[in-house]
Amino acid sequence: MRHPINNTFQDEIQAVSGLPYSTVACFVAAGILSGLCLAASPAAAADYFDPAALELKESSAAESDLRQFSTAGGQLPGIYLVDVYLNGNQVGTRDVTFVDDGGRLLPEFTPAELSAMGVKNEAFPLLNLMRQDQALSNLGELIPDADSRFDFSQQRLDVSIPQAALNIEARNAVNPALWDQGLTSARLNYSYSGANTDYGTGRSRSNFFNLRSGFNAGAWRLRNYSTYTGSGQKRASWQSISTYAQRDVQPLKGQLTLGDSATPGEVFDSVPFRGVQLVSDNNMLPDSLRGFAPVIRGIAQSNAQVTVRQNGYVIYQTYVAPGAFTITDLYPTASSGDLEVVIREADGSERVSLQPFSAVPIMQREGQLKYAATAGRYRTAYLSGNTPNFVQGTAIYGLPLSSTVYGGVQASGNYQSAALGLGHSFGHWGSVSMDATQAQATLRDDSTHRGQSFRFQYAKDIAATGTTFTLAGYRYSTSGFFSMQEANEVDVRQDEVWRLRYNKRSQAMLNLNQSLREYGSVYISASQQDYWQQTGSERNISAGYYLTHGGVNYGLNYTLSRTPGLGSEDRQLAFSVQIPLDRFMAGSWARYGLTRSKSGGTTHNAGLSGTALEDNNLNYRVQQRYDRRGQGYGGDLSGTYKGTYGEVSAGYNYASNARQVNYGAQGSVVVHPYGVTFGQATGETAVLVRAPGADGVRVENHTGVKTDWRGYSVVPYASTYRHNRIALDTGTYGEDMDIDTATSSVVPTKGALVLADFKTRTGSRVLVNLNRSAGPVPFGAMATLDGDAGNSGIVGDGGQVYLSGVPLSGRLNVSWGSGATQQCQAAFTLPAQTKQTVAVKIVTALCE
Repeated sequence: MRHPINNTFQDEIQAVSGLPYSTVACFVAAGILSGLCLAASPAAAADYFDPAALELKESSAAESDLRQFSTAGGQLPGIYLVDVYLNGNQVGTRDVTFVDDGGRLLPEFTPAELSAMGVKNEAFPLLNLMRQDQALSNLGELIPDADSRFDFSQQRLDVSIPQAALNIEARNAVNPALWDQGLTSARLNYSYSGANTDYGTGRSRSNFFNLRSGFNAGAWRLRNYSTYTGSGQKRASWQSISTYAQRDVQPLKGQLTLGDSATPGEVFDSVPFRGVQLVSDNNMLPDSLRGFAPVIRGIAQSNAQVTVRQNGYVIYQTYVAPGAFTITDLYPTASSGDLEVVIREADGSERVSLQPFSAVPIMQREGQLKYAATAGRYRTAYLSGNTPNFVQGTAIYGLPLSSTVYGGVQASGNYQSAALGLGHSFGHWGSVSMDATQAQATLRDDSTHRGQSFRFQYAKDIAATGTTFTLAGYRYSTSGFFSMQEANEVDVRQDEVWRLRYNKRSQAMLNLNQSLREYGSVYISASQQDYWQQTGSERNISAGYYLTHGGVNYGLNYTLSRTPGLGSEDRQLAFSVQIPLDRFMAGSWARYGLTRSKSGGTTHNAGLSGTALEDNNLNYRVQQRYDRRGQGYGGDLSGTYKGTYGEVSAGYNYASNARQVNYGAQGSVVVHPYGVTFGQATGETAVLVRAPGADGVRVENHTGVKTDWRGYSVVPYASTYRHNRIALDTGTYGEDMDIDTATSSVVPTKGALVLADFKTRTGSRVLVNLNRSAGPVPFGAMATLDGDAGNSGIVGDGGQVYLSGVPLSGRLNVSWGSGATQQCQAAFTLPAQTKQTVAVKIVTALCE
């Protein structure tokens, strides 16, 4: 039934369609989004709209077939690129074929695809008998209570399957079928810092390079970690800290390493080696355990250089401003062991402290095994150290009743040890682990020593009081006990490291954080270590109080460092206050600080710091200092810029007797199948964004990361064996560019460079008026750009269709049915460019 246009048109449309007129009007006005219009107004599942109501002319039959859009939520069947979610968790992004089921689109899956999603196919006879590549859409008939829902506007497919029909792994882990080994590629991560210093009597220059290079081929990763240290006072030197090949062994949920690495540190102290190691990787398991990363805190009296060494290697070097500082981005070579921290002040004086660190109590879930097996040669950075061959094996297993048993053995020609321990969770009282190690060592003088070491560790979060014991532990060793490191390095030359001339007697550690709610928070980090045949103890204490009130931040920090081997003790106290200046300068802070050392010297400093530029790419600081120790005034100016091609920093500081310029740069060079891309430092695992022709597009949630002139970018520090959502900022698209889908999800394996591929269209945004000799092209017809089947649109009212990525000239294939008289082609040529940029061009074309 058709109705001419008259004064009762709204009533007639509503009477014919059974839907409110607002719904039908929305449907007509936005033809290209017709399915969304119906979804905008509530309607029963049986609601039906007669497409003939839109044929507002005298004709015996409707020209276009619009039955698919006549029900709420109706869309054309076909293949759509969608994000697939299983029970609310994303399991992939891929093309899915949808079929029509009475106006509703149902997805097609094969038994193989359902199995990859975690479905127990063997539990359902009909599903189990089907061919693995046979397509099925009747999911609810094969799996009871299973269902699917397709959100066309978001291109999201939600699949609901009862947990009883899923394998256990599918409930809380990313499906291994989605793990991506990444592209064949080569990379170089570099970090450089340097300084030129003029003293009253001389001049010095220092340089530090940190290079992490690698090559990926399939599942294999080849890595090298090297450093360069040079200064005017010491001889420049390159150190190759480690070179190794690595790959994951997914059936064993572990990592195989060939070359230089370090053993795990949960049972024995971590030791460096060159050889072969197979160790479990908990990142392959569901979210439960995360590795421990040490945090270094201290106080600098001036613009100081901070150097961190582990096992004799320089693993970190940076420059800090006067006052309290925190280092949280270490790249340690082992998971536990002593970190030697050297603070070199602007006047050349040095302060040395030791920070031991270890993993928290090693609790495992019931039935879970954490293992490591190593065979190789012991490595040492000291020229006079021993390098024997050795083997080591450790295992940690979760028992019932919230308990964990662990142990291991170490054996070489001059050293043998065995350890056994037990951990238990006491619920509200925290978790505790206790272990004992028996060892026998033959030293370089052929003397044999036997002894025991006993260790206790404790960890607890008390939510009610806001207390967190990150780690509390104590270890005692008898006089005859030597660790493997001590057995091979205790006799090094006296001028190398004094503490390696003695074996450890006892060690105590404590890390405590206490929330005071609206009154701020306090922390304390302390360690004490003493040695046999050495009087006194090595002690490090850091404590602090932080408070935020009225937007103003206050901080009070105290540090103590005692080194008996060097006969020195250092104590410092620092106070700081930061006031936001957002009313005057967005993202800026005014700061005042006071530092006092044991010797009685007091330093005052005041300055301005903050971020600038559109993406907060620039961090800056300007500061003035006054020193009561007779050095007079001083100051500094520094800035760091984080951009598409890396990060650069520079600074200048002065005192009464010194001037210093420091500078630095870090970033990466990545060679991949599509070319060479420069970017920020990638870390171990990264994502390559590929959007050809889309230059200058920002990647969301990553400061300074944009596509380069070719449309490529490297997103650093991806999470391994987890979904990583990569999203492009649509507001940064060029006027002549469009992207089908602005988001992508990738699941990289360890060390991989995975591809986030975006389909781009370079061309104009165009509104085409399609006419025929009989009038406009019918509403609901499909118009497709010739040569680009993926670039299409639905013709709206009046024969208008919107397309993006359209070339200067071309042809559209238009279809509104299967008959020969229901198809036509329209050639078009876009208007010439004008001085004024037009967001959407309008063109009229004849469809013949």
